[in-house]
Amino acid sequence: MSVQEQHVEPDIDVSVIVLTKNEEDNIVKCLDSVRRFGEVFVVDSASEDATREIARSYPNTNVVDWEWNGRFPKKKQWSIDNLDIKHEWILMLDADEEVTSALAEEIARVVGGGAGKQAFFVHYDNYFLGRRLKYGSHSMKLIFFRRGKARFVPTNEILVSTMWEVEGNYQPQIDGEVGVLKAHAIHRDCKSLFHYYQRHNRYSDLEAVHRLRLGKIEESYPPFRRALKRLLRKLPGSGFLYFVHSYFIKLGFLDGLPGLAFAFSRFVYFTQIECKVMELVLHPERLDAIMEKHEEVSKVINRTDD
Repeated sequence: MSVQEQHVEPDIDVSVIVLTKNEEDNIVKCLDSVRRFGEVFVVDSASEDATREIARSYPNTNVVDWEWNGRFPKKKQWSIDNLDIKHEWILMLDADEEVTSALAEEIARVVGGGAGKQAFFVHYDNYFLGRRLKYGSHSMKLIFFRRGKARFVPTNEILVSTMWEVEGNYQPQIDGEVGVLKAHAIHRDCKSLFHYYQRHNRYSDLEAVHRLRLGKIEESYPPFRRALKRLLRKLPGSGFLYFVHSYFIKLGFLDGLPGLAFAFSRFVYFTQIECKVMELVLHPERLDAIMEKHEEVSKVINRTDD
């Protein structure tokens, strides 16, 4: 059935921001999942496939062309600051994410009920090797917030040459109380695993530099989860610990072979970070070259904070 035949009258007063770059494999299921929302912005970075054409076929969807200038703000914060957003609440999605019907209903209740909180974490059910993982993979992101209450604080991630136009894998800072929604979103990337591992290879570069010199970014995670993440990052063999947590403690073995493959991928990611830390220790000139930019970038960050 075509998009036009599936038209749904928007009834949830929320502005959705979808970040895209060459996402024709994912964009349809993402936009199908937010048809009840009041307005949708697709902020696209010069896609060379059919992403923009597909997005323009959806009613109530605005396609915004965006090009990063190599400075702050990056894509998420730029979208918050510059889009003509008309609703009080914002939902920020990647193109490989979907809003379930249960999550849409819960968001509608929050918007209609005058919630005292300024932002909410959303849990994700991840797909891996074609299977929705029910046990060993539970992630959460802070993607639903009031306009003017969330800020992706500039960090020294720009020092790491492999990082790109979208803010790194960290959460925005929130001015006010943060809650957690009960319903889950879906994370399902229809691209090949090459893109999954490429993205995490980039994140591990940033994490290694932060562990050695730049310190951790203060995030809005619930206190227990934040403390646990800090502890695991400091312990040697964190890759093995994450594997045990995913596969045994979280019962990932019940997800079959995809559960094992996902847990092993977590092991590889965190082991990558530790190896890259050791590499930088063995070759301090590489870290020194990164840190030479530190003062200049810090001045830019401080100007942004003013």
